[in-house]
Amino acid sequence: MKTWNSIVIIVTVAVLLELIFIVEYLYAHKGIQEEAEHRAETELRVKNLEIQKVMVAVETVISNSVWAAERCLEEPDSLYPVLRRMVEDNSTIVGAALMFKANYYPKKGLWFEPYVAKRQDGSIDEAQIGSPSHDYLKAEFYLNGLEAGKGVWSEPYFDNAGARMMLCTYTIPIHNNKGETVALLGADVSLEWLSSVINANHIYPSSFNVVISRKGLVMVCPDEDFVMRRTIQEVTATSSDTTTRFINQQQLSGQSGHQDVTDNNGEKLSVFYAPVDGETGWSMSVVCNQKEIYAGLRERGLYLRLLMLAGIALLGYIIFRTARSARSLQKANAERQRIDSELHIARDIQQSMLPKHSSLNSEFSANFDIYASLVPAKEVGGDLYDFHVRDEKLFFCIGDVSGKGVPSSLLMAVTRCLFRNVSIREDQPANIIEAINQSIVEMNETDMFVTLFVGVLDLKSGLLHYCNAGHEEPLLIEKGTRLLPCAADNIPVGLKPDWTYEGREALISPGTIIFLYTDGLTEAGNKANVQYGKQRMTKTAQQILHSGCQLVPESIVTLQAEALQHFVAGAEQSDDLTMLAIRYKHS
Repeated sequence: MKTWNSIVIIVTVAVLLELIFIVEYLYAHKGIQEEAEHRAETELRVKNLEIQKVMVAVETVISNSVWAAERCLEEPDSLYPVLRRMVEDNSTIVGAALMFKANYYPKKGLWFEPYVAKRQDGSIDEAQIGSPSHDYLKAEFYLNGLEAGKGVWSEPYFDNAGARMMLCTYTIPIHNNKGETVALLGADVSLEWLSSVINANHIYPSSFNVVISRKGLVMVCPDEDFVMRRTIQEVTATSSDTTTRFINQQQLSGQSGHQDVTDNNGEKLSVFYAPVDGETGWSMSVVCNQKEIYAGLRERGLYLRLLMLAGIALLGYIIFRTARSARSLQKANAERQRIDSELHIARDIQQSMLPKHSSLNSEFSANFDIYASLVPAKEVGGDLYDFHVRDEKLFFCIGDVSGKGVPSSLLMAVTRCLFRNVSIREDQPANIIEAINQSIVEMNETDMFVTLFVGVLDLKSGLLHYCNAGHEEPLLIEKGTRLLPCAADNIPVGLKPDWTYEGREALISPGTIIFLYTDGLTEAGNKANVQYGKQRMTKTAQQILHSGCQLVPESIVTLQAEALQHFVAGAEQSDDLTMLAIRYKHS
């Protein structure tokens, strides 16, 4: 009787364990599927951002060159310098052209297409490539560009006459003084970079990525025989799973989603797809083998079944509880790793948004040196800086968002974008800050604010226009040191709408260094809670000035950072630390 009771108990426990196992398996299966979807979506977003960074840079260069091309329409031979600057200002652009309507310049003939190309050895070629053998008037990218009436990306094609490689062209209309479209300004972009961007850092060892064009041409895939030769419809034409045709339709219509398919070898695959933002019309997809996605789940299932066969009711129950606790811990660790991974990606994206001096391609870049450093207290921070050159002037800013972490980093990104967008068309720092303040106030529901300093340095005269919105006063370093006087009534950005900010100006002598910083420098404390302070910062600058070291922005920032580290002596960093130094060199 006891044996039968034991058997009944064991069978009952075994059945219960089996049922529990099935439920747990389904939940785990769902969790792994959601994780795979999240990882694929994250990869698609990251790849999208990397592609957009390249494409937007090209669109910006060509959009900023329209006025120069339209100004030179009366003298066609003067168009080559405009095209040359476009090619030199962006490393991704391999060629630039102006494609005029037929017989626009009667002396130039039916075709007139001045073209500037960057060769692999770094040389620049200039030529008029319009001809009967290169009749751009009938080319698809030319006809589509005229029909669109705005900036548009072409389908990938091989250019035999100009760049002599596989590329895409971004075109934008050029108008005469009557407002008539007379030509297309185009920038050719090689597609070699696309493969390296797409094929980096796969989410699973055997997963792969595919990129298709607006019409379905395969631009990136593991099989090189398909690249730029076959459409996605042709590649999947022999598939026995009709879901592939649905995925093709979804991608060509610019949709995003996830579908499971079975290939001709019986392998089950998960396909995640999403459109590339912007005007390209491209679509990306990540293809993963489900065996690889659920390999760990199958191993855990086999392990649990062995425990069920070997254990008794009580032991099986204990083992099950232990295993469930272990899975919960594993899930918590996976969640923590996922958050850490996303924060790391956010940090990389935030750091990539910050400008570098090497990115300033301007004839006036020789008139100044600039160096900056940003060290967030957490994975992502709320400090910001930015600079760019326009109309012979250096526009720069530095700011500090209240608080730390992800919320501050989001407001930091918004503030930097607002500065860049406003300063493209506005020259006065006070007006720039007022426009930024108005935009942030309208969206600010969390009562966060930004201390902000904006300066505009005339690179020919040395006249500095500036406006300080509650930020630390910059330090001027020349033969001595002094703080740049700022208006005391200017409040931080984001607190009050329609606030009128007071701007000031100062003449900067050649050789002077403008040193800007956030309160992460002056308010940094050591283990005794003593702050570094402006006095120590100024004293350090004076020591650098009289030490005989080369007085350049990088040495100012580096030596200030070293002095701060020596002062805090290992105390934990409590605030974001940003420093920006500008040396005016024009004589």
